[in-house]
Amino acid sequence: MSEPTGAARRRGPFKVGDQVQLTDPKGRHYTFTLEAGKNFHTHKGSFPHDELIGAPEGSVVRTTGNVAYLALRPLLPDYVLSMPRGAAVVYPKDAGQILAFADIFPGARVVEAGVGSGSLSTFLLRAVGDQGMLHSYERREDFAEIAQQNVERYFGGPHPAWQLTVGDLQDNLSDTEVDRVVLDMLAPWECLEAVSKALVPGGIVCCYVATTTQLARTVESIREIGCFNEPSAWESMVRNWHIEGLAVRPDHRMIGHTGFLLTARRLADGVEPPMRRRRPSKGAYGDDYTGPNADGGAPGR
Repeated sequence: MSEPTGAARRRGPFKVGDQVQLTDPKGRHYTFTLEAGKNFHTHKGSFPHDELIGAPEGSVVRTTGNVAYLALRPLLPDYVLSMPRGAAVVYPKDAGQILAFADIFPGARVVEAGVGSGSLSTFLLRAVGDQGMLHSYERREDFAEIAQQNVERYFGGPHPAWQLTVGDLQDNLSDTEVDRVVLDMLAPWECLEAVSKALVPGGIVCCYVATTTQLARTVESIREIGCFNEPSAWESMVRNWHIEGLAVRPDHRMIGHTGFLLTARRLADGVEPPMRRRRPSKGAYGDDYTGPNADGGAPGR
């Protein structure tokens, strides 16, 4: 049985073409690709790449300035934060939430819209594996080119489960029997009609948006379309901790708001979603509201 795509680049001694992440005594990271005969230069001296080629991961190298650097392969979160960008990347904290709460499983058929720099595409491809399918749509050709380079650099070449299309999802979506759809775009509500036709019953749509106005409009659009259950929305924040002897405290800085996530599940054809029981706050819906139950009061009444 052959190894999954990219697995050989994640284990064993360092080889030519591998990405290496150096960590200096202050915890700063430096990432580069191993090439025979080349030297790595810092303001603290240099050392030859050949010193690492064939060495086990977790080795320590010293520069001509006698500064020690720990050499490891970058983890996927490290890789996506340091890779070349065309658009902002999906942060690892959000990518992890998407993989978990959109239930991305090996062999899944996934559609993604809004590729950006390829960060989320890389996470999704690792999750679906060689036997799955990821069809990514990106409206900007320059972003698509950067994303393709980043994904192929990580896996060491083209991934057999990936298809990349330049164009709008709502105009080009031809996939059927899709298990999951992930929308990382400015106006995900424009794609919901096409998404609802592509998803299998029980399938999940997951939207990643930046602002509360986008979040509200996406939720209302999901409710209006009438073939999804009640959506769930949340955000996550990450706070690291400083641990030095008895000084155990939260770091002064944290990864705060990056975006909102929301998920909803496709209902069976012909099924109407159950009415919401929770009554919304008075005034939550204005006089111009035209969504579900507009003639009989706010949703849930």
